Amino acid sequence: MTTALITGASAGLGTEFAWQLAESGHDLVLVARSVDRLETLAEQLRAAARVQVEVLPADLADPDQLALVVERVHAGSPAPVDVLVLNAGYGLGATFHRTAPGVEEAALAVMVTSVLVLARAAVEEMVPRGRGTIITVGSVAGLMASGTYSAHKAWVRTFTEGLGRSLRGTGVTATVVNPGLTRTEFHDRAGWRASGFPRWAWLSASDVVADTLAAARAGRVEVTPSLRYRAASWLLRHLPRGVVRRISRSF
Repeated sequence: MTTALITGASAGLGTEFAWQLAESGHDLVLVARSVDRLETLAEQLRAAARVQVEVLPADLADPDQLALVVERVHAGSPAPVDVLVLNAGYGLGATFHRTAPGVEEAALAVMVTSVLVLARAAVEEMVPRGRGTIITVGSVAGLMASGTYSAHKAWVRTFTEGLGRSLRGTGVTATVVNPGLTRTEFHDRAGWRASGFPRWAWLSASDVVADTLAAARAGRVEVTPSLRYRAASWLLRHLPRGVVRRISRSF
């Protein structure tokens, strides 16, 4: 039995990763701030999938609490982490100059620093064992110019691409998923108006996670679920940046 640790597991893609990994036979370590939601999810997973589920409440913006998650990644017994899903993240719902510095610094810690620190811990454990999977959650927004969220996700994509290259031949893989608009709680929590986007633009969380896990199992470094978002990503990579900046104003 292999064990998967998932950050941001209490909602959205994190919860979907938990269900799909449990259904494929993985024991789980669930990480998020909300103890109640984690405990409820853990009970449901144990009952439905008959897997072992650990609950590890942590705010990844807090260095001391992040250190607890690092400690769990480093734990080799009784259930070493074989799959690490770095999913924790959120939108700020405001432009940079309207967001308090502490809020921006916390978002950077969750979406960038924790990815770096936890990926490092995983590599240190997985490479000597000769196996392991690291999955990071980027975004098509990482190709845009939508404030610090875009910057964070651009970093995640580039970091994972470099990590995947450096891990070749070790038995450990790194995969970044770049979803487009996906139906989760993400937009409501950020205060973004989801109704402003057409129905066809939305992806399901189940499809995004299924595509991600298939790509990770195949050892692919990057995956963008759906043909429409692969086409959009191609355009964003090739359009003049001035055009991309104008497009980004709508988001």
